[in-house]
Amino acid sequence: MSVSVIKTDGSQISTVDLPEAIFGREPNEAVVHGYVVRYLANQRQGNAATKSRGMVAGGGAKPWRQKGTGRARAGTIRSPLWPGGGITFGPAPRSYYVRIPKKQKRQALVSVLSDKARRDRIKVLEDLNLLDHKTKNFATMLGKLDLAGKKVLLLDEGSGDNSFRASRNIPGVKVCRARLANAYDVLNADYLVITVAGLKEIEEVFA
Repeated sequence: MSVSVIKTDGSQISTVDLPEAIFGREPNEAVVHGYVVRYLANQRQGNAATKSRGMVAGGGAKPWRQKGTGRARAGTIRSPLWPGGGITFGPAPRSYYVRIPKKQKRQALVSVLSDKARRDRIKVLEDLNLLDHKTKNFATMLGKLDLAGKKVLLLDEGSGDNSFRASRNIPGVKVCRARLANAYDVLNADYLVITVAGLKEIEEVFA
């Protein structure tokens, strides 16, 4: 499968063949679903917590004597039945981490990349050598690529400090290294923009 190589102004300069082993596979929905469930579980912080009656300050003295008041028995003002008391069976800090096998990571990534290629949602960019990190210039480039207002994942070879800084304030746009791409980010994007250098890196790492 071949796609056009374009410049940052939207003009076409050549074509490039996408590796069949990465962009030409039959998507496996079951593998992708399993990966996304595990990926989202691993994003949970799991730091929700409440205080039990043993953690709440105060409540050392018995509010009133056991008998003779006409009121119900009470042993502490920090009972879960009282305002300001402890919480019964409240959440506690925990880990939601689920291990994702390397084979599943690769299969899920190949599946979503192949799906993007099949639906013609991949653009190959000649390079991304930005002279500055101004968001305005980056947004102008997206407009010339007919990607304004869309969710875009841009994969480049290096860290791309200028492109990262210029894009991080644009909703729905993410820039990352090609070798660090994951199936969730690719699936979540409307369009995938890969530089020529980034495409070579993807082929070296995942082929």
